[in-house]
Amino acid sequence: MSNYDYAIAQTIEDAVSLLNEPGKRSIPLAGGTDVFVALRVNDLWFDRLVDVGRIPEMRQIREEGGKVSLGGAVQFKQAVENPTLRERVSFLSAACESIGGPAIRNAGTFGGNIANAAACADSLPALVCLEAEAHLCSAKGERVVPVEELVTAPHKTQIEHGELITHITFTLPPKKARSCFIKIGRRKAQSISRLSIAVIGTLDEDGIIDYVRICPGAAVATPVRFRNVEQTLIGKRPGKELFAAAGDQLVAEMIESTGRRWSTPYKEVALKTIAERALANIFLQDESSC
Repeated sequence: MSNYDYAIAQTIEDAVSLLNEPGKRSIPLAGGTDVFVALRVNDLWFDRLVDVGRIPEMRQIREEGGKVSLGGAVQFKQAVENPTLRERVSFLSAACESIGGPAIRNAGTFGGNIANAAACADSLPALVCLEAEAHLCSAKGERVVPVEELVTAPHKTQIEHGELITHITFTLPPKKARSCFIKIGRRKAQSISRLSIAVIGTLDEDGIIDYVRICPGAAVATPVRFRNVEQTLIGKRPGKELFAAAGDQLVAEMIESTGRRWSTPYKEVALKTIAERALANIFLQDESSC
């Protein structure tokens, strides 16, 4: 068993002070679902865990003036049960509900999911579609970085030593927006994503697509919106042929980003299929597709 210290932060200021204490390699601890797994396979990379999971404002979901704030220590269970999230951004709640089992959802947090930056992180595709921003605090002050830019590579982020994700914010989409999250794993429950997709969109009064955002998970190195595919869909009348073309374009752009790998033949078929299903669920209201 590795030896390290443990400290409980009572406030954000307290956490930042502990994380930046000279002579200590400190990292934040929220749910611990990633760090304790990593301890089993990696050499010890810290001297102290700073528990931020008891800081009240970091455990709150707030909505005001059409803007949502998720504390960095908000657990996935909270997102699953929150009525605003379930009604207005159901794909985010669905993504959180797909993570592990009850024990993991009761512990795992948004801040931890972002900071760990696994390619298969289930909450990130929906957050990227929502243009969510991470609010970081350190001894140097505060800064705000879009989640899409914060993650730079698998398990790599722009988060600096001593920085803490205090909360994540995003603007609620239009009330008429529909969303869908689809995940593919090796089994039906408690499975790590092999591939996923988050999609949200709306139709105008004439039934034309006027708003759509698409972000696959575990398809490319980081969770990013496929803006070219979105532009292909904007201004078009929804239909299976259009969705098939969008799926083909999505796959082509994935391969352009990653190159051909051993998993490409599988992902070509799987990504196209889940993209078409998600689009059909949103724009053709095919409930069986999502």
